[in-house]
Amino acid sequence: MRALSIMRTPYSGFVLFSILLLLLPFTVANDYYFNVLIIIGINSIIVIGLDLLVGYTGQISLGHAAFYGLGAYITGILSARWAWPPIAGLLVALVIVGILAFLIGIPTLKLHGHYLAMATLGLGIIVFILFQELNFLTGGPSGLVGIAPMSLFGFTFDSDLSYYYLVCVFLLATLLLSINVVRSRVGRALRAIHGSEIAASVLGVNVSRFKVGIFVLSTLYAVTAGWLYAHYIAFLSPSSFGFMFSIKLITMVVIGSLGSLWGAIFGAALLTSLPEFLVVFEHYETSVFGLILILVMIFMPRGLLRGLEDLVRKLISMLRKDLKERSLTS
Repeated sequence: MRALSIMRTPYSGFVLFSILLLLLPFTVANDYYFNVLIIIGINSIIVIGLDLLVGYTGQISLGHAAFYGLGAYITGILSARWAWPPIAGLLVALVIVGILAFLIGIPTLKLHGHYLAMATLGLGIIVFILFQELNFLTGGPSGLVGIAPMSLFGFTFDSDLSYYYLVCVFLLATLLLSINVVRSRVGRALRAIHGSEIAASVLGVNVSRFKVGIFVLSTLYAVTAGWLYAHYIAFLSPSSFGFMFSIKLITMVVIGSLGSLWGAIFGAALLTSLPEFLVVFEHYETSVFGLILILVMIFMPRGLLRGLEDLVRKLISMLRKDLKERSLTS
């Protein structure tokens, strides 16, 4: 039971997770698996932010692929067209998308339920069309090429191992910040909003401010992930930031466990690596994801991570009960 509860003490779990990330490369057989681990790390950064918005605050967003794409394209364009250094591209992307998210969030987050989902979906579609049509900037459907490799403070991350550790640094920073947010007064306010906006407002919570603030924070996570993706792949295509990727991100949050940062990482790791094991079903990937989501919602409605934890707890409880009965009969 103590082993099960260790991830419920966030900072102990954070230390163990950091050690795991540090040692994981020693188990990797080739560069291809490094690529998978890097993409898992990048997706985890987005999904942690999305979980703060959806899992903790109860605000559904189907447009986070757009913010991810904006982060990638802004830094990619600055790098490919005007040779800006990566760190400058990140800062510009954070400022532009942060302001955009703030301006969009004020009217959009007044909506609720499926109305909010439709509004963010519309935003994602608009941004996707812009990626395709602004050929002079984005390269259009042919894609954007010529993005410089990642270089920070004179060091170039030109190997998969070095880039893996760079992504891990940003992932751990994102996770630590999110743990502090969740454990703070802000986190309690977010959970109150999720439970009932009216009740939270009566208790003195500024609902609009917290909803817009967490929306902006989650988009900044997506921008950072897009920045890491752009300088790793060095090629951007609109197809990478379409509607289906937003659906995949939401699926990662739901399958992992809503309202759980560890569940968000678990869901990102599972659904990012799953296609590698389902190559034979490559033409039915969306159907397979849908089936997995249905099964999880039916048999583990709290998500895989919490569902597995409940299952293990139940098995341990049954084992203890059996041992107790045996000791009484003997």
